[in-house]
Amino acid sequence: MKKQQTNKWTRALMIIIYLTILSFFISIFLSLFIDDSFESLDGNVAVIEITGPIVAQKDSGLLFTDVTSSDEVRKLIKKADKSDKIKAIVFEINSPGGSAVASDEIAAEIKKINKTTVAWIREVGASGGYWIASSTDYIIANRMSITGSIGVIASYLGFSGFIEEHNVTYERLVSGKFKDLGIPFKDLTSEERLLFQKSLDKIHDYFIDEIAINRNLKKSDVKKIATGQFYIGAEAKDLGLIDELGSRDEVIDYVEKQIGEEANLAKYKKEKGFLAALSQTMNERFFYIGKGLGSSFFAEAESPKSISIIT
Repeated sequence: MKKQQTNKWTRALMIIIYLTILSFFISIFLSLFIDDSFESLDGNVAVIEITGPIVAQKDSGLLFTDVTSSDEVRKLIKKADKSDKIKAIVFEINSPGGSAVASDEIAAEIKKINKTTVAWIREVGASGGYWIASSTDYIIANRMSITGSIGVIASYLGFSGFIEEHNVTYERLVSGKFKDLGIPFKDLTSEERLLFQKSLDKIHDYFIDEIAINRNLKKSDVKKIATGQFYIGAEAKDLGLIDELGSRDEVIDYVEKQIGEEANLAKYKKEKGFLAALSQTMNERFFYIGKGLGSSFFAEAESPKSISIIT
């Protein structure tokens, strides 16, 4: 009886493996040869996505998380700007923000473009995502999208109480009194907290300056709304943070008026060779296989480190 049950489970497992392998090869074929997101990959309007957290470099550890790397986006911008076929560039934004440095780098690159630029905020274009959007010629957002959130945050988990409770000591050996500022194994002193706050306030002021310049607004007016609060698209329109409420159709209409011809969208993204695409698909497939068969819980966690500043 036990042998029959074992054979039954063995056959079931073999069927699952067979179906997984078949699905794997089908997904490779589809990912390599099919892209139905836009009408044409040889169009006259480039579409560059700003999706997920904004970082300077894409970390290989974030394999299953959509992030926007400033290094990659800047390369795509330069490629689109140099192309004679491309008449305008649309930035499709769905990002809550991220690294202040990475956001500033992308925004600065956009300002160098010699073609019409449009930001299209679909769901979220907040903080660093809005910083990037503000650097374009025109911003269109859904009336219910999340925009604004002009602020800076620097926070971390402190483990000093946990360490003390478990009779663990943090041996402080530094050269320079502020060298371990922000390390989670000790509490911030009043002097350190003040120093850190000054830095945050300075970055916040840079953020406000950029929005005021990019949107042609008075700095004093931007300061009033730069509380870190987010606004839905309709509110952002009244505040002058965006130009128009709408979606894809409104984006196309605006672009066509600017370039004087029909807009054919072409998604610009990092090119992947066959081996890279194969490797990514394999990693993703086996990740989900393990999750499905083992019912495991997967979560991303970073080891304790110093404070990082994000917008």
